[in-house]
Amino acid sequence: MLPDLLFPNRCLQCNRIIAAQELVCGICIEQVNFTHQEFTTPNSLTERCSLLFPVKHAFALMQFEEDSLSRKIVHQLKYGKREIVGKVLAGWVCERLDFADDAPDLIITVPLHPKKLRERGYNQLHLFTETLAAHFNIAFDHQLVKRNHYLKAQAKKDKLHRTGTEGLFSVTKTIENRHLLIIDDVFTTGNTMSSVAWEILKAGNNTVSVLVMAVDE
Repeated sequence: MLPDLLFPNRCLQCNRIIAAQELVCGICIEQVNFTHQEFTTPNSLTERCSLLFPVKHAFALMQFEEDSLSRKIVHQLKYGKREIVGKVLAGWVCERLDFADDAPDLIITVPLHPKKLRERGYNQLHLFTETLAAHFNIAFDHQLVKRNHYLKAQAKKDKLHRTGTEGLFSVTKTIENRHLLIIDDVFTTGNTMSSVAWEILKAGNNTVSVLVMAVDE
């Protein structure tokens, strides 16, 4: 197609021309710092979550270091108006994630406030989640949790000021005795994830697991 010829897709790292549905070339993907975590085996993310809320399992796809390729990728998804990045990341997760015999009953996402959704034009977690749900044949619900307040993006805040999440979310439906997988893009302090998790836990006799695209150590 003419747009592809005039504006070819390029690797986020080396600028080499690549296929339209790719993010990085076959060489630069080796620079993505994947965590190699196992979903059902305790890991560093499980430990960090456990300090904030009761968590069953946790999985992070990548490390989120300063000036890293993983940071470039997530920023393209969140701020580069490239929703398709979520589908590519979901494909990477599908290649690496094994729920074993403990798959969740339902997948949910950390919601955006309606104002933020209008500003961005899409929720960066939705296509990612829908791709995972289809691959693993697990139901998802984008409406189960709502965000009550509009806050400045966590990624643009100093770490010392990433607080103020009390009452930030609420559950919109009855949910009991379920194992829910909460998805977010980046785990930093864990405050946002913790706020969502506690709303789910308080709603009924539920258990929660966590999956993030990247974890900021």
